[in-house]
Amino acid sequence: MTSPVVTRFAPSPTGYLHIGGARTALFNWLYARGRGGKFLLRIEDTDRLRHTPEATDAILKGMAWLGLDHDGDIVSQFDNAPRHAEVALELLASGKAYKCFATQDEIAAFRDAAKAEGRSTLYRSPWRDAPPHTHPDAPYAVRIKAPLTGDTVIRDQVQGDVKISNEQLDDMVLLRSDGTPVYMLAVVVDDHDMGVTHVIRGDDHLNNAARQMMIYDAMGWDVPTWAHIPLIHGSDGKKLSKRHGALGAQEYQAMGYPAAGMRNYLARLGWSHGDDEFFTDAQAQEWFDLDGIRKSPAQFDLKKLENICGQHMAISDDAALRHEIEQYLDAADLPPLTKDQGDGLERAMYCLKDRAKTFPDLLEKAQFILSSRPIVPDEKAARNLDNVSRSILTELTSQLQNVTWDRETLEEALNGFAAEHDTKFGKLAGPLRAALAGRAATPSVFDMMLVLGREESLARLNDAAI
Repeated sequence: MTSPVVTRFAPSPTGYLHIGGARTALFNWLYARGRGGKFLLRIEDTDRLRHTPEATDAILKGMAWLGLDHDGDIVSQFDNAPRHAEVALELLASGKAYKCFATQDEIAAFRDAAKAEGRSTLYRSPWRDAPPHTHPDAPYAVRIKAPLTGDTVIRDQVQGDVKISNEQLDDMVLLRSDGTPVYMLAVVVDDHDMGVTHVIRGDDHLNNAARQMMIYDAMGWDVPTWAHIPLIHGSDGKKLSKRHGALGAQEYQAMGYPAAGMRNYLARLGWSHGDDEFFTDAQAQEWFDLDGIRKSPAQFDLKKLENICGQHMAISDDAALRHEIEQYLDAADLPPLTKDQGDGLERAMYCLKDRAKTFPDLLEKAQFILSSRPIVPDEKAARNLDNVSRSILTELTSQLQNVTWDRETLEEALNGFAAEHDTKFGKLAGPLRAALAGRAATPSVFDMMLVLGREESLARLNDAAI
């Protein structure tokens, strides 16, 4: 019987949730969710000098925004230090690890000499096979006994079989001389104890897999399935950095990108399902597989992100979209919507969301419903409100007083009015946009009138006609 899939995301809480980390979390989430497995979260907080609670909070907020829910409690790697030490001592007792009394000065002197002589700086401890009676009464580190011959083969689902000569592996330290466990030991013990079956992480960890396999083998534990994914590069082909724009997941929330669009776009960064560019979460969970991950780095492209986000906004539920926009305003430290503004925005969503790519874009188009009287036209719109236009609006407003307020009737009334004045409706649209929205670029006049309603529309037309 095949064991259930268990994946994990294990960030170090030293800053925000990097967009590359967000994609790693997403891949783990998709792989587990698509197979009815578990997606676990572990905070690798062993570096107490760099770890901050604020960074942990930023990571959790970033994952919450992306909708990457995890199973079970959050695991703190630091809290598991006694268990990590226990495993090291177990390996020591079984003869698969040993006490190394070499000092830092001695190791540094060896490496300096080796470098000067052009030899390998890989440290081989003289204490590996030293009998216990020769051990001094001094502090010691616990080192694992690395294999001395042959090769270690990392069977990676993305990179293929990666062979590393065991001559390149040192006797890795498991416990420092002060008794604290090292990160490489902690990762293996935590992954084993958490039942992780698939380790999906950045390919900058590929070399770590060979060293970590020494611990799995020494303990007789099953080695997880490895999948080392390529890093994300900027449009210039270089590793993604600040010069390419925002790096933190929450920065993208504050910039107004919808979470569903970001999930879709991140999933396509380094993974593909045929030619499909746009897909739902359900489709992504069904389709996502390690075989679809490419070896080469993916390039982050803001225009593609915006395009995908626009498509997701177009199919979003109106109430859900309103809720996410309210969250965006909070994340961007912008004034919240009043209830009336929120209700109006939701009513208008049908004529806004199809042509917007980000929330700021949508809110710009929604100004007609978010603004209150008196509407002050901007410079471009004001040019459409000359004396002739104002008199036309006065006459039009009078004719609209008693018409039925639905699209068919409004279209018929406005087009009829234009025909009576021997002009086309397009000539009326400019003054109407200026009156109703104070902008030259807006949703259609008919959509604005329907969303605003009879009373508010006529009041705005009256204001502009004066």
